[in-house]
Amino acid sequence: MTHISPQWHAPKQIHGFTTIRTGGVSLPPFDSFNLGEHVNDNPQDVAQNRALLVERFELPQAPLYLTQTHSTRVIELPYDGENLEADAAYTNQANQICLVMTADCLPVLFYNKQGNEVAAAHAGWRGLCDGILEETVAKFQCPASDISAWLGPAIGENAFQVGEEVVKQFCAVDPQAQEAFRQDPTASGKFLGNLYQIAKQRLNKLGITQITGGVHCTYTEADKFFSYRRDKQTGRMATLIWFEK
Repeated sequence: MTHISPQWHAPKQIHGFTTIRTGGVSLPPFDSFNLGEHVNDNPQDVAQNRALLVERFELPQAPLYLTQTHSTRVIELPYDGENLEADAAYTNQANQICLVMTADCLPVLFYNKQGNEVAAAHAGWRGLCDGILEETVAKFQCPASDISAWLGPAIGENAFQVGEEVVKQFCAVDPQAQEAFRQDPTASGKFLGNLYQIAKQRLNKLGITQITGGVHCTYTEADKFFSYRRDKQTGRMATLIWFEK
């Protein structure tokens, strides 16, 4: 296995996937296909891994890497500005690669049924709570009913432990979020949250019902994925999408 392929019914011109942690040149604890420059890995190793990404998957060009800050800012590609602080990328131009990096946070890929609009969003719990998915969908020119979403590998519902304050933040935005949390039987005052379920709730409210993915756990599948919660100092996977002409 070299990557995670979405099980979706996207138009044939659309391509998307999530990388896994193996197949690169980075040394432990970033072993081995780390694509993040901000995690204190050897810069030359990261550069080589990024070159491998383009070569191995025959990308149409080198992708733009966002400076992710758990915000709700969405960049539209092609982008010629200097401020790369954003947590999602959208495009309606062919061969423009929308890419986000994760190591437990939820990556979400979007595409429309016409195959001429795509986006990638980085939904950590803060961004998910604050509306990164909603801001990303707002960039699309087509109706929400024409949009499909794929939920890439994230921390699973049995591993994502949070305090009550996180539950309250989600429920303040959408009371239905309460359904995605349960008390952690191993820790008093702690809860286990289901990021996949919350994302589906938010997308459904926007009118998006064609949703796939949401089957992996980055925390428990240590052979495939980096996990910040599990290892603290670790690498980053990339989740990306683009369409051909």
